[in-house]
Amino acid sequence: MALEDEKIIELYWERSENAIAETDKKYRERCLYVARSILNDISDAEECLNDTYLTAWNLMPPERPKILSSFLFRIIRNHSLNRLRFLNSSKRKRDLSFSIDELGECVDGKNDTEEKFDETEVLNALNEFLRSLNKDKRFILVRRYWFFDSIAEIAERSSMTEENVRATLSRLRKQLKKYLKRKVGV
Repeated sequence: MALEDEKIIELYWERSENAIAETDKKYRERCLYVARSILNDISDAEECLNDTYLTAWNLMPPERPKILSSFLFRIIRNHSLNRLRFLNSSKRKRDLSFSIDELGECVDGKNDTEEKFDETEVLNALNEFLRSLNKDKRFILVRRYWFFDSIAEIAERSSMTEENVRATLSRLRKQLKKYLKRKVGV
C-alpha cells in the first residue's frame, strides 16, 4: 500500500532513500503517462521519470510541495518537453506542435510575454480562467494543452465528436485570449 503524500515528502526531507521508492510505487504509472503523451517512446519516458526523481530529490528540501502529484507532473512534463526539443527540434510530434501553435493565438505576437509580464501574474490569470470553466470545458483544455492529448483522444474520453472538440477548443482559445488581454494585457 502506498504512503500518504505528506509522509513521502517527509521521507525526502529526512533524505531517506525510501522516498524515491515510495514515490515510484505511488506515481510511476501516472508520471510515465505524462511523459509518453509527449514523447511517444517508453525508453525516453523512463529516462525522464528517472530525471524527475532526481530533480524531486534535489528540490526537497528546501521545497515542500503542497500537492506532490502536481509537483511531480510539472517536473516530468518539463523534462519530457526538454527531451523532445533535444531529440528533434525540427520534427516535433505533430499534435504537440499544433497544440503549442494553437495556444500561440492567445498571446499577442507583438509583445515578448516573458519580459513584459510577471510570470506569476499570467499563471494566476490562467488558473482563474480554468476555475471559471465548467468541468467538461476545463477537461478538454487541460487534456489538450497540459497532457498534449490528440483531438481524437479527447473526443473518445469525453464522448464527443472530433469536430465538437475542435470547435470547443477554438472557442476556449478565443475566450482565453480575451481573458488574458483583460487581466494582464497580453
